[in-house]
Amino acid sequence: MAATRAIAIASNSTCSLIAKKPLTLNQKHFVVGGHHHALCFKTLKLSHSTSKRFYTCRAIYNPDLIVKEEGQPETLDYRVFFVDKSGKKVSPWHDIPLQLGDGAFNFIVEIPKESSAKMEVATDEAFTPIKQDTKKGKLRYYPYNINWNYGLLPQTWEDPSFANSEVEGAFGDNDPVDVVEIGDSRRKIGEVLRVKPLAALAMIDEGELDWKIVAISLDDPRASLVNDVNDVEKHFPGTLTAIRDWFRDYKIPDGKPANRFGLGNQAANKDYALKVIKETNESWSKLVKRSIPAGELSLV
Repeated sequence: MAATRAIAIASNSTCSLIAKKPLTLNQKHFVVGGHHHALCFKTLKLSHSTSKRFYTCRAIYNPDLIVKEEGQPETLDYRVFFVDKSGKKVSPWHDIPLQLGDGAFNFIVEIPKESSAKMEVATDEAFTPIKQDTKKGKLRYYPYNINWNYGLLPQTWEDPSFANSEVEGAFGDNDPVDVVEIGDSRRKIGEVLRVKPLAALAMIDEGELDWKIVAISLDDPRASLVNDVNDVEKHFPGTLTAIRDWFRDYKIPDGKPANRFGLGNQAANKDYALKVIKETNESWSKLVKRSIPAGELSLV
């Protein structure tokens, strides 16, 4: 019989209400590799007077959610579900809100730093639990440990029908947006953290756009020191290059070509990262409202 364990989420979020305050944009142009660029996303208005908001739909976030493990880790049956106080399963992708206000966002840990099991939200299963990815029926592992906490931004989706003219016309990879959290602590699978975005890397994986948002947990001792891409270089020297190189090269040991990066192979600044988050949140909203075909994706 599969083992079941329930673990309280050690979230550093104290917000139990859904924040619907629109994101304030301070710049019309964004810095990539030291140069200013104007964005031209198809679904975004770039003016300061934009009235677009982060969509929240049916989010029911409660910081006292329980992580419920079913099965044994590193087996095909292993799943990490999220359960509310009443015992009802909820989706970490759809039911935990994205925005918390004051520039903070929820981040869900899928892969703790210094581990190699390739864990991910099962976007095609009911309640989208976290599971270990598979290929040809076998569990997948990175060839070496990932050096940062890795996971997703809830209520985001990289639309595979949207060609991003800023990144070589690449289409979205049909997944939530990935986050690389650079704080000092090793987190746990299913932990929900309040983070602030600092930068964005436009990874192109086999022709698909796979954004990597670089962020830091607000409870990290150095969080107050970093607010944008240049601060990362100052207080975490070499980290952005290390992240880019890690994701560029991790498939090479399996005989696959290296991944590529758009935007001049450089990390974009915080405002660019916020634009990416806003756009993919709007794409997610269209998905759950069924304005876009969901295909095999679970919307519960």
